[in-house]
Amino acid sequence: MRHVSDKAVVKNSGGLGETISVIVQALLLALVIRTLLFQPFNIPSGSMRPTLLEGDYLFVSKFSYGYSKFSIPFAPDLFSGRIWSGEPQRGDIAVFRKPNDTSLDFIKRVIGLPGDTIQMRGGVLYINDVAVPREKVGQIDNPDVTEVNRPVDVYRETLPNGITYDTLDLTANGLGDDTREFVVPAGNYFMMGDNRDNSSDSRFDVGYVPLENFVGRANIIFFSIAGKASPLEIWRWPSEVRFGRLLNSVNSAPSSVQNN
Repeated sequence: MRHVSDKAVVKNSGGLGETISVIVQALLLALVIRTLLFQPFNIPSGSMRPTLLEGDYLFVSKFSYGYSKFSIPFAPDLFSGRIWSGEPQRGDIAVFRKPNDTSLDFIKRVIGLPGDTIQMRGGVLYINDVAVPREKVGQIDNPDVTEVNRPVDVYRETLPNGITYDTLDLTANGLGDDTREFVVPAGNYFMMGDNRDNSSDSRFDVGYVPLENFVGRANIIFFSIAGKASPLEIWRWPSEVRFGRLLNSVNSAPSSVQNN
């Protein structure tokens, strides 16, 4: 009797066409993730020190506040307003488009909600005429964190909803330490940097930020490099990468506070 044995047939399905297909699918998947879920951003300025430093690279969740035309790369004017809208919460660190120049991405902390009255008096933040608790917790004497070659006072603020964070006080009686009252219009938010004496924010030319301008909420620091180095300069990683900041929440990265 003749025995018939099954043989597995292996088909060589490689080739240029399949390679191109895989690349296109990967690019489309990356575009969907970047547009709808998480977008990487880097910090180019010191306005959010000591919380965020120049050279920090963040993942920003796009779905936290829903989607507007600014959620899509290159901001095509497909629709107005937001869809699946979520409201920014007081204390969030958020990326948004600058209202008077929507080609620029800014990152600041949400301080004032629609209808709030915001004012700075003698360096103290007031929300609806109530002072936000502010406690001096020490100093930072590290130019990588403060950008200056001297000790800088650090004050910890606690917002009405319990969100706590550190702020820098670079200059006594600075330009932004005493302001007029700002009444936040409906559908808008008041944004401030944690580096209170070196932040272009809603106290100055940024003004109130419409909900439509929000891009997303900052969540995770996935990479951080000092010395104005590029992440592509791998040879500088041993001396410049801030290993203690990698994969930290934006509100939990170490800031080198020294108690007095």
